Amino acid sequence: MTERQRLLERLASFDFAVTELHIYLDTHPDDVSAADALHYYEDQGDKLRQQFEEKFGPLSPNNENGNRWAWIADPWPWDTQEG
Repeated sequence: MTERQRLLERLASFDFAVTELHIYLDTHPDDVSAADALHYYEDQGDKLRQQFEEKFGPLSPNNENGNRWAWIADPWPWDTQEG
């Protein structure tokens, strides 16, 4: 697994945790430990997203840092997939 793939997988894990915690907190709004966990995963995801974008470029066209068209630059993900 390449570093790029590893970072994307970790980022997907953090995003999944954030989504699930939001859903949980919709029905358990007073759960302080879940709210703390949500903030932790949001912060860690933001740091990981920043780390990824510094090394490999923006993840979406909405990136506010740098060239807004950089996300379409080569190589495309399927061009670099390793078997």
